[in-house]
Amino acid sequence: MNRQMKRMMQRQGQLDPDGAPARREPTRPAPRPPKVRIGAAEYARQVRAELRKVAWPTRGEVVNYSIIVLVALLVLTALIFLLDYIFGKAVIFLFQ
Repeated sequence: MNRQMKRMMQRQGQLDPDGAPARREPTRPAPRPPKVRIGAAEYARQVRAELRKVAWPTRGEVVNYSIIVLVALLVLTALIFLLDYIFGKAVIFLFQ
């Protein structure tokens, strides 16, 4: 272990000033606070409050994004069909 590592470990309290491992008292984790249960009405109010904070897309944005997704779906479907067709013909040609 080099000097830099020893200095760092001493600063963190892992080593004593003489370089021996520091002895620590075992610490207990802090007790957890009891969970507070809320009723269904309070839960519904909290959900409604959170949903008000959401930035909902406009109708135009939803239409535009839907068109983009459908076009991408059609292009990728056509590409996969084309590759499958080409590889299928190539395999049949190889095994004849």
